[in-house]
Amino acid sequence: MRTISDYHAAYDSGADLKGTLRQVWERIQEDPDDGIFIYKFSWEEIVAQIPKDLNLALCGIPYVVKDNIDYAGVPTTAACPDFSYVPEEDATVIAHLKKAGAVCFGKTNLDQFATGLVGVRTPYPVPKNPFDEEYLPGGSSCGSAVAVAKELVVFSLGTDTAGSGRVPAAFNELVGLKPTRGYLSTRGVVDACKSLDCVSIFTSEPFDAAAVLEVTAEKDAQEAWSREVARPWARLPTKFVFGVPRAEDLHFFGWYEAHELFEEASRKFELLGGTREIVSLEPFMKAARLLYEGPWVTERYVAIEKLLTQSPESLLPVTREIIEAGKLPGASELFKAQYDLADCKRLADQTMERLDFVMLPTVPRNYKVSEVALEPIKLNSILGTYTNFMNLLDYAALALPAGRYKERLPWGVTIFSQAGSDQALLEVGAAYMERESADVEFDEIQVVVCGAHLEGMPLNWQLTERGGELARAGSTAPLYKMYLIPAGGGLPERPALVHVGADEGAALEVEVWNLSAEAFGDFVSQIPAPLGIGKVVLEDGSELPGFIAESRATTGARELTEFGGWRGYIASC
Repeated sequence: MRTISDYHAAYDSGADLKGTLRQVWERIQEDPDDGIFIYKFSWEEIVAQIPKDLNLALCGIPYVVKDNIDYAGVPTTAACPDFSYVPEEDATVIAHLKKAGAVCFGKTNLDQFATGLVGVRTPYPVPKNPFDEEYLPGGSSCGSAVAVAKELVVFSLGTDTAGSGRVPAAFNELVGLKPTRGYLSTRGVVDACKSLDCVSIFTSEPFDAAAVLEVTAEKDAQEAWSREVARPWARLPTKFVFGVPRAEDLHFFGWYEAHELFEEASRKFELLGGTREIVSLEPFMKAARLLYEGPWVTERYVAIEKLLTQSPESLLPVTREIIEAGKLPGASELFKAQYDLADCKRLADQTMERLDFVMLPTVPRNYKVSEVALEPIKLNSILGTYTNFMNLLDYAALALPAGRYKERLPWGVTIFSQAGSDQALLEVGAAYMERESADVEFDEIQVVVCGAHLEGMPLNWQLTERGGELARAGSTAPLYKMYLIPAGGGLPERPALVHVGADEGAALEVEVWNLSAEAFGDFVSQIPAPLGIGKVVLEDGSELPGFIAESRATTGARELTEFGGWRGYIASC
């Protein structure tokens, strides 16, 4: 099971919550890569987290967290054993996930003090790239990304100051969301650059990142850098304009074939209704250089000044070399850099005014671990070519898979836009990743209905009054049973569709309706228990959001599977 929907479907079909999580825990214990985790939770620590309320948004969803984010009672090391401490309180983002019912399985490895994009700057064993162990896993959130890529967990938390939530996504064929700065509180996160740090999210699909974002993005009154989340979330128009760099701004540092992958990704966005516009990256790249060539390195120095001055040998040589440079810039350099940054922001925003988003390579290329050992700072810098400016300029960004270099090594692109555009980027990212089933407009979502919402049935008006249009009629894969929910509470009798698997299930009649994203959100918010929305598998193997029922809906209920669907049952009455 790779997604939140997979777990929800399993639980709704009667899978034992504790037993399912036990399987996750055993899989983690047995995994041979000893570089992924710095701390693995014991089974007792897992059991203590299992929620009692099974209706929570992320109930029983397994995740892991980068070991520079506090989890109460568990050591935080930031990949520096001498720095280690045991926090008494959860980081704000962890507290939100606990409240939502998610279950954490451990703390993951990272580039020490989140300083690096390579994933090998750690005193612990280096996590292995799941696609080729000779190549970098990507950093600094290396362990978090590899854990999701290997399907040990559904999602993970990283951090992103200069690209650490996007570079590992590219190298591990994942979705990497770098939210709007301040939307996810950094209280309880070890500082890298305090004014720029973001908590990031790794998943295998944009829908899961959206679900995690929804429960974790909230103003934190106890965090100075936290900001109010703009809800309802911004949306993009059906027909959109996206920027791509001039030819002279595209650099692949030897991976020339990646240019074709970039072109292919551009064409996919055009097929979704996008118009491509060529833009200059000059103000963006000038801002990027300020991050490590300017005084913002001083923020890294300030974050660990005490340890660096009292125990410099506690740091890896390459980490120490980078951070010690932050001692030198003075106040005059900071003000000059701030003036330069303000001008970069002015020019970059002028470019963004005529665009809905910009698409860039996430990274130019990957490197072998052995290559980085010979040139650790230079090659790390190349990896940040298209990521370093994002937080300085206050943009939201989403890293997406974009094929494999020479059909072997994952590569990716990043789309970014103004602060507050997080969900809009996730929506267009989802359409990009599901292009083969995207016969709907960008801002539309397809929903599967099976009962009283079918065309001509008593609740069909709930779709049509929201502008819904029938896309097609069809049937589910032979994985389901149908039960009767009696009339009551002002609602007519209606069916409960329950996933039971291939051994017991049948193919049942359904319809697929198109709704705008806004209408879809309003529609699903009105669905009463025991019904809900999950992924429904159709006859062609595709999965779309649709009506499913909790397993309790079957208790004492009449089974209707023999009728082949709701219309068959109604005709028999």
